[in-house]
Parts: sequence; C-alpha cells; structure tokens
Amino acid sequence: MLTLDELLAAARSLALAARWEQATGLLDAVHDRLPPGPQRARVALLAAEIAVDSAWYDGNGDAPARLSTVDEEALGPDGRWDLGFARFRCAYYVSLRRVDPALRERAEHFVASAPDPTRLGWAHMYLGLVYDNILDERAGAPQHYEIALANCAADPLLRREAQRHLGDHDHDAGDHAGALARWRDATAAGAAAGTVGGTLAQQILLAVLARDAGDEAGALALAAEVQRWATAIGAARIAAQAAAFQQGVDPTQPPAS
Repeated sequence: MLTLDELLAAARSLALAARWEQATGLLDAVHDRLPPGPQRARVALLAAEIAVDSAWYDGNGDAPARLSTVDEEALGPDGRWDLGFARFRCAYYVSLRRVDPALRERAEHFVASAPDPTRLGWAHMYLGLVYDNILDERAGAPQHYEIALANCAADPLLRREAQRHLGDHDHDAGDHAGALARWRDATAAGAAAGTVGGTLAQQILLAVLARDAGDEAGALALAAEVQRWATAIGAARIAAQAAAFQQGVDPTQPPAS
C-alpha cells in the first residue's frame, strides 16, 4: 500500500507532466476518504498548489476556492508557510492583470519567515518577479534571482526559474551568449524535474535566440512544435505565446500599451 508521502509525490509528478486534472482528481479522491486532520490538510494543500500552478498554463480558475478550504489549523508550521505562499502566488498572478504594489511587502514577509533554504530561494524568486513584473523596477530583480539560484540545490524547478529570469536580464543587456547558457541550463533543469509545460516555455526562449541570431526558419520551426505540443496538453497560454511568436511578437518584451 502506498504511503501518503508516496501518493503526494505521484500527484506532483502527474501535475508536472501537465496532467493537472488527473493529479487533482487523485488527491480529491484520497481527501474524501480521510478524516479531518493533518493528513487530509496536506492533501488539500497540494491540490490547491497544483491549481495555482495549472492556472498559469490553462487558465483554470478554481485555485482561490481550493486555497480557502484548506484546514490551516491542521497543518504544521511548514505547511502553514506553504499555504500562505500559495495564496501569495495566486495573488501575484492576479496582479499581473490588476497591479497590487502591496505584493512587495508580502513577498518580503516570506523572505523573512522562510524555514529552510529552498523556501527562502522561492521567496526571493517571487520577490524578484514582483520587482520585474509588478513594480517595473527591473534593476531590483536580478539580486533576488541570484539568491534563489544559490538556494536551489534541492529543487531543480527553482533552478529553472532562476536561470530563466536571469537569462532574460542577460538577453535585455545584449548578452546573448549568457542568455543562451542560462536558458539551456533552465531547459535541462526543467526537463530533469519532469515539468512538461515549463520545458515548452523554455523552448520559446531558445526560439527567441535563434531569431536574434538570424535563423528565422529554425526559430519558426521550433515555435510551431511548441505550439503543437502545448495545444496537445492543454497549455493554452504557451500555445498562444508560440502562435504570437510566429507572427513576430517577442515574448521577452512587455505587451504594447
């Protein structure tokens, strides 16, 4: 019989493979069979975290509802930190459409309260994202990505995120060789962690560098394959980004006002 830890790991693997509905369906089935208490709360927390992640790719809107039903009191200290951070990440994604400057203070709270190096790395990662994408103070972001990178030893997904965004800053600075090295590393780290959607998102950035180098045919071919794969797994956001790239849109630049 599977232990709860093994079951949670299996659900995480399904979610990374873009099988979000299967992952949450599995967790919901287990949740309904458990009595109230710490185990049930852990299952609900992971289902909510997966909902936050999947919304980034497929637009699924049930993350707030799932986050609101997690039994916070039944979680341990680390679980409560994770729940708070998941709620913060959900608010961050909403703020990309409706800016909330207070997110910086919230991110700084998670930096100050992180209970271990990996969580500290993720808190700095999102503080950097707030500087980059919410406050539009891009000069303040890379130092936080560097701290995230320094704390990623136990989490290849954190490495992927840090290298992805540090590469973006290299690209903006005209250091295409540096961006290529970081984006290749991010692609490999994401693939090693099993994240299908994240690896596809990285391929678009490699297509950007192919276009920058004058290889338009290669860039378009890569983008077309990303669009095909993203459509197949239901990652509508990546599919739309790949389609726009083929029409000449640079995904590393902010949208026109």
